[in-house]
Amino acid sequence: MSEHQHELLTVREIADAMRVSTMTVYRLIRAGALPAIRVGKHFRIRARDLDEYFEAQTFGGGDAWPAA
Repeated sequence: MSEHQHELLTVREIADAMRVSTMTVYRLIRAGALPAIRVGKHFRIRARDLDEYFEAQTFGGGDAWPAA
């Protein structure tokens, strides 16, 4: 297994990577869209889970935008 699979990221690091607020990340966690591990009062997100989230959100092909 690669080291990347075990890398844990903070909510702030995820927010920075996604260019959103930390509140948005907390909402994704609470909605179940982004798996997280609770460590005490804090959440940690596996780098591989973030990668999987990005893959699931990625549009493919030319039909991403409807024709006007």
